[in-house]
Amino acid sequence: MMALSGVVVNDSLIMVHFMNTKIKQGMPLADAVRMAGVRRFRPILLTSLTTFFGLLPLMFDPQPSSSFLIPMAISLGWGIIFATAITLILIPVLVLIADDIKQALCKLYNIDPHLAEEEDDEEALKSA
Repeated sequence: MMALSGVVVNDSLIMVHFMNTKIKQGMPLADAVRMAGVRRFRPILLTSLTTFFGLLPLMFDPQPSSSFLIPMAISLGWGIIFATAITLILIPVLVLIADDIKQALCKLYNIDPHLAEEEDDEEALKSA
Protein backbone atom coordinates (compact mmCIF):
# COMPACT_ATOMS: atom_id res chain seq x y z
CA MET A 1 0.00 0.00 0.00
CA MET A 2 2.85 2.38 0.75
CA ALA A 3 4.47 1.84 -2.66
CA LEU A 4 1.14 2.24 -4.41
CA SER A 5 0.31 5.41 -2.52
CA GLY A 6 3.70 6.86 -3.48
CA VAL A 7 3.00 6.41 -7.19
CA VAL A 8 -0.54 7.76 -6.86
CA VAL A 9 0.65 10.83 -4.95
CA ASN A 10 3.36 11.43 -7.57
CA ASP A 11 0.82 11.23 -10.40
CA SER A 12 -1.58 13.54 -8.57
CA LEU A 13 1.16 16.08 -7.83
CA ILE A 14 2.16 16.20 -11.48
CA MET A 15 -1.38 17.14 -12.44
CA VAL A 16 -2.14 19.52 -9.57
CA HIS A 17 1.16 21.39 -9.94
CA PHE A 18 0.43 21.99 -13.62
CA MET A 19 -3.09 23.24 -12.77
CA ASN A 20 -1.77 25.61 -10.10
CA THR A 21 0.89 26.97 -12.44
CA LYS A 22 -1.67 27.76 -15.14
CA ILE A 23 -4.09 29.31 -12.65
CA LYS A 24 -1.32 31.58 -11.31
CA GLN A 25 -0.64 32.65 -14.90
CA GLY A 26 -4.26 33.85 -15.07
CA MET A 27 -5.95 30.95 -16.82
CA PRO A 28 -9.52 30.15 -15.71
CA LEU A 29 -9.84 27.05 -13.54
CA ALA A 30 -11.87 24.98 -16.02
CA ASP A 31 -9.35 25.67 -18.79
CA ALA A 32 -6.42 24.87 -16.48
CA VAL A 33 -8.01 21.56 -15.48
CA ARG A 34 -8.71 20.67 -19.10
CA MET A 35 -5.18 21.59 -20.18
CA ALA A 36 -3.64 19.67 -17.25
CA GLY A 37 -5.51 16.55 -18.32
CA VAL A 38 -4.24 16.87 -21.88
CA ARG A 39 -0.67 17.98 -21.20
CA ARG A 40 0.07 15.75 -18.20
CA PHE A 41 -1.64 12.63 -19.59
CA ARG A 42 1.55 11.24 -21.14
CA PRO A 43 3.87 11.82 -18.13
CA ILE A 44 1.33 10.31 -15.74
CA LEU A 45 0.71 7.34 -18.00
CA LEU A 46 4.43 6.76 -18.56
CA THR A 47 5.19 6.94 -14.84
CA SER A 48 2.59 4.32 -14.09
CA LEU A 49 3.30 2.06 -17.04
CA THR A 50 7.04 1.95 -16.37
CA THR A 51 6.34 0.93 -12.79
CA PHE A 52 3.86 -1.72 -13.96
CA PHE A 53 6.22 -3.11 -16.60
CA GLY A 54 9.04 -3.11 -14.06
CA LEU A 55 6.96 -5.42 -11.88
CA LEU A 56 6.11 -7.85 -14.70
CA PRO A 57 9.26 -9.99 -14.35
CA LEU A 58 8.52 -10.47 -10.66
CA MET A 59 4.87 -11.29 -11.37
CA PHE A 60 5.84 -14.12 -13.68
CA ASP A 61 8.95 -15.35 -11.87
CA PRO A 62 8.74 -19.16 -11.60
CA GLN A 63 11.37 -19.44 -8.85
CA PRO A 64 10.05 -20.75 -5.51
CA SER A 65 12.31 -18.31 -3.65
CA SER A 66 10.28 -15.34 -4.90
CA SER A 67 6.84 -16.91 -4.49
CA PHE A 68 6.07 -14.81 -1.40
CA LEU A 69 6.67 -11.59 -3.38
CA ILE A 70 4.47 -12.44 -6.36
CA PRO A 71 1.13 -11.54 -4.67
CA MET A 72 2.57 -8.19 -3.63
CA ALA A 73 3.83 -7.49 -7.16
CA ILE A 74 0.46 -8.42 -8.69
CA SER A 75 -1.43 -6.22 -6.22
CA LEU A 76 0.94 -3.32 -6.73
CA GLY A 77 0.97 -3.63 -10.52
CA TRP A 78 -2.76 -3.77 -11.05
CA GLY A 79 -3.33 -1.22 -8.29
CA ILE A 80 -1.10 1.21 -10.17
CA ILE A 81 -3.05 0.71 -13.40
CA PHE A 82 -6.36 1.22 -11.60
CA ALA A 83 -5.09 4.21 -9.61
CA THR A 84 -3.77 5.87 -12.76
CA ALA A 85 -7.18 5.71 -14.38
CA ILE A 86 -8.76 7.05 -11.20
CA THR A 87 -6.15 9.83 -10.96
CA LEU A 88 -6.70 10.97 -14.53
CA ILE A 89 -10.45 11.18 -13.94
CA LEU A 90 -10.95 11.81 -10.23
CA ILE A 91 -8.39 14.57 -9.55
CA PRO A 92 -9.78 17.00 -12.17
CA VAL A 93 -13.35 16.22 -11.10
CA LEU A 94 -12.56 16.80 -7.42
CA VAL A 95 -10.82 20.09 -8.19
CA LEU A 96 -13.87 21.33 -10.08
CA ILE A 97 -16.27 20.09 -7.38
CA ALA A 98 -14.22 21.84 -4.67
CA ASP A 99 -14.32 25.06 -6.70
CA ASP A 100 -18.10 24.74 -7.11
CA ILE A 101 -18.49 24.25 -3.35
CA LYS A 102 -16.28 27.27 -2.69
CA GLN A 103 -18.30 29.39 -5.12
CA ALA A 104 -21.58 28.25 -3.51
CA LEU A 105 -20.35 29.03 0.00
CA CYS A 106 -19.07 32.43 -1.07
CA LYS A 107 -22.43 33.18 -2.66
CA LEU A 108 -24.29 31.90 0.42
CA TYR A 109 -22.30 34.10 2.80
CA ASN A 110 -21.99 37.06 0.39
CA ILE A 111 -18.21 36.83 0.20
CA ASP A 112 -16.29 37.85 -2.89
CA PRO A 113 -14.56 34.65 -4.16
CA HIS A 114 -11.45 36.62 -5.16
CA LEU A 115 -11.24 38.10 -1.67
CA ALA A 116 -11.45 34.58 -0.19
CA GLU A 117 -8.57 33.48 -2.44
CA GLU A 118 -6.44 36.43 -1.29
CA GLU A 119 -7.12 35.55 2.36
CA ASP A 120 -6.11 31.93 1.69
CA ASP A 121 -2.89 33.14 0.07
CA GLU A 122 -2.10 35.41 3.02
CA GLU A 123 -2.68 32.57 5.51
CA ALA A 124 -0.44 30.27 3.49
CA LEU A 125 2.34 32.86 3.50
CA LYS A 126 2.03 33.34 7.27
CA SER A 127 2.27 29.59 7.93
CA ALA A 128 5.30 29.19 5.64
